[in-house]
Amino acid sequence: MERKGSDDFDMPARRPTGAAIRRPEVTDALTRVFFEEWARHGYAGLSLERVARRAGTGKAALYRRWPDKATMASELLSKVGLLLTDVPAQSSLTDDLRVLLFAIRRVLRHPRIRRIVADLHSEIGRNPALEEAIRPFQRDRRARINGMIDRAVARGDMSVSCDRETAADLIAAPLYWRMVVTGGRVDRAHIERLAASLAAALRSC
Repeated sequence: MERKGSDDFDMPARRPTGAAIRRPEVTDALTRVFFEEWARHGYAGLSLERVARRAGTGKAALYRRWPDKATMASELLSKVGLLLTDVPAQSSLTDDLRVLLFAIRRVLRHPRIRRIVADLHSEIGRNPALEEAIRPFQRDRRARINGMIDRAVARGDMSVSCDRETAADLIAAPLYWRMVVTGGRVDRAHIERLAASLAAALRSC
């Protein structure tokens, strides 16, 4: 008899020992429902049992992949985070910033992601486990921003003595504020102006 609600081998109960196969379609379903539930209920109201049920699998399949909610959030946010900052190198600081800002805009245009990001930033102050879990995600994003700064310094677009922490904070903050906090319009012209303004600010840091 097959075990229902699991992503184990589709084999009879007596089978060889070893780790269960983690089927990609189950992982994809769990990922999609996790973000849907987070956007709908907020992190505090997010139930992994409900995620597994809505994804059409059992709790065991979920916990084989992620031991707890904070770990699941950290890993899945990292995947989104790569899309936010994994952009090809350009020929100037202004062009680097323009491509990065368009990449961020593309992600933040999704209403579900905007709700999740806003909820995440309010929740980490109340949830030490979540704050600890997303540190690798935050470090990865900062490392990618530092790579862009390294290129700018090598080209002479930025000073080697610039305050990197302040520069990294400045790069994404205006666009995040406009899209997530105030809900303002962000068209191509705004991105172009913002990239030029940020480049000028970073050159003088």
